[in-house]
Amino acid sequence: MSAIDHYINALVLQGEREARQDGSAAVEAHHVLLAIAGHEDTAARRVLLAAGLDRQAIRDALDREFEHSLNAAGVSLAAFSGPPATPDHKRRVGMGASLKLALERGFGAATGKKDLRPAHVLLGILEAEVGTVPRALAQAGADRAELIARVRATTANESW
Repeated sequence: MSAIDHYINALVLQGEREARQDGSAAVEAHHVLLAIAGHEDTAARRVLLAAGLDRQAIRDALDREFEHSLNAAGVSLAAFSGPPATPDHKRRVGMGASLKLALERGFGAATGKKDLRPAHVLLGILEAEVGTVPRALAQAGADRAELIARVRATTANESW
């Protein structure tokens, strides 16, 4: 397996842990965004950190996005006091649609597999125009267009 294969595999496995922790049925793009933010020593993580988006900041933004989305549907999260999701560590969660699309976008941004870098995965996630990630980034006060520009610049210069 190549270095990018190992990286993507590690992200998907960490994303699966994130999804399971959330009680999610699938690994979605926001789970892998959390994984990228926690994956040491990559340009993708450094771009996030430079924008003030460490793993905890992203988690907080995702929590605010969830509450905001519920409020938009007329549901108050504060009205419920149930326990957090109980993770089922034995259940394998599948890859969700938002992650599949993000990977397609990211892979499509590279000229070929030999040119694929970790930042391409982040680029594919950030380029989603609708969904959880763009709403969470807005909740965090992040400029998605600026992040995309930084990641694009990074993909041109990133090496293993």
